[in-house]
Amino acid sequence: QNEEQSNVANLVTEKDLEHLCQLIEMKDGGPTWIQMMDCSTPGMRCQAWRREPKTGPPQYQTRTVFENATPEMVRDFFWDDEFRATWDDMLAYSAMIDECLTTGTMIVQWIRKFPFFCSDREYIIGRRIWESGGSYYCVTKGVPCLSVPRRAKPRRVDLYYSSWCIRAVESRMGDGRLIACEVLLFHHEEMGVPWEIAKLGVKHGMWGTVKKFEPGLRAYQKARASGVPLSRPAFMAQITTKINSGLHRSLAVNENSSEAKVAAAATSSNRSLGRKIPKWLIFGGVFVLACSIDRGLLTKAFIFGVARKFANIGKR
Repeated sequence: QNEEQSNVANLVTEKDLEHLCQLIEMKDGGPTWIQMMDCSTPGMRCQAWRREPKTGPPQYQTRTVFENATPEMVRDFFWDDEFRATWDDMLAYSAMIDECLTTGTMIVQWIRKFPFFCSDREYIIGRRIWESGGSYYCVTKGVPCLSVPRRAKPRRVDLYYSSWCIRAVESRMGDGRLIACEVLLFHHEEMGVPWEIAKLGVKHGMWGTVKKFEPGLRAYQKARASGVPLSRPAFMAQITTKINSGLHRSLAVNENSSEAKVAAAATSSNRSLGRKIPKWLIFGGVFVLACSIDRGLLTKAFIFGVARKFANIGKR
């Protein structure tokens, strides 16, 4: 049993933590982030950026700030697959495959629905949380799993990375109180869809997905306040690995400098967004994609609808 738990824990290691911290500090050597969204509700604000490495799928970064929420509650909320099913309509199925009670590492199976641009996808995800000074570093990524046979449908996504840093920040009230919670998310995956099509789908549906977070979180806060028992995933979220002082110094996150770097990257990249996009190029490229991709990935009506939006951007 101990050997089995050790094998589970070894699927998500300190190297993954180091990589997440490099992303947070913008020291991973990747290309510049381009801002693509800045939306808010009275209790939440979300900013999003995208970048495209030379190899691999597009990568996304979001910064979401929830008012009146603690890092511990937000951590449990995003880890709680049982409750997620009540607010995330893209999650069709979830199951825990294995766990390590020493480190809190879990292996879970997800099946997700993608109504816009592809059929259902299966994920085998390893995840683990590190803690330092009230901040939580939550790593989730695709991992191999021989105990769950690969099937023709739904198609399995092997390359998957989705990790967060969750920490308390000052409320937008500006009174100095750290009663808001910031979530820095870094995400990319290879779904087997042409990357240009995937980018259109993400751009079209991102805010529709993100704005479900807040009502889900508020319902979760109420449920926990009423004494609802912890689900198994939420219980596992509370088993964290403490970052030792030496590692913490080498990976220390300078919140102000990291936010400044993101802001500077967004400002410089926004200049390129103002360039006129030739309408013939948009419609020509989308027409080729619409006629060449498999049926069921994306409807032609949706493709041309998004293309028209991009043509309008080009005019502006």
